[in-house]
Amino acid sequence: MSLILQNIAKHIALTTAEQELFLSKIEVHHFDAKTILLHSGEVCKYSYFVNSGILRSFNINDNIVEHVLNFACAGYWIGDMYSLITQKPGNLFIEVLEDAELALLSKENQEILYTEIPKLERFFRILTENSLVVNQERLMDNLSLSAEERFEKFCSKYPTLIQKVPQKQIASYIGVTPEFFSKMKSKILHR
Repeated sequence: MSLILQNIAKHIALTTAEQELFLSKIEVHHFDAKTILLHSGEVCKYSYFVNSGILRSFNINDNIVEHVLNFACAGYWIGDMYSLITQKPGNLFIEVLEDAELALLSKENQEILYTEIPKLERFFRILTENSLVVNQERLMDNLSLSAEERFEKFCSKYPTLIQKVPQKQIASYIGVTPEFFSKMKSKILHR
């Protein structure tokens, strides 16, 4: 069973016919590292499911500082939720960090699947609710935890990314400057 079907099976059961219909509505593509899948100001047309590789979503503020919102590795979904839902231009970039194989589900095909396989609406509602919970927890962590504690949570959530993702992107994700991150990491390693 493909990884995307395993991901769906965690929340709902699809018949073989429903699985085939679902798979007929996705596009699988390979992307090289450093490919920008979505630029700020564009309308997000796809939800991306990561079969392999690593992606990140980020924005760039007026001072040209990047803010990493999410990382997605194998088994994760990623997209600009605001733009995908409203079909208005978003403010996120989505970049491939490591060569990736992605399953793309267009907004149009997602809507068709909701009609043809109604339980998929439940699946995507669960994903959206889980995403809301994770984002709320991350916001609370940023308000109440120290940078060290946020880094420890990052290491727990993404243990394989520590060696694969540039340190400045990890620093951005936990909300510190690369210089502070380097000093903090050195201090942690010397304990």
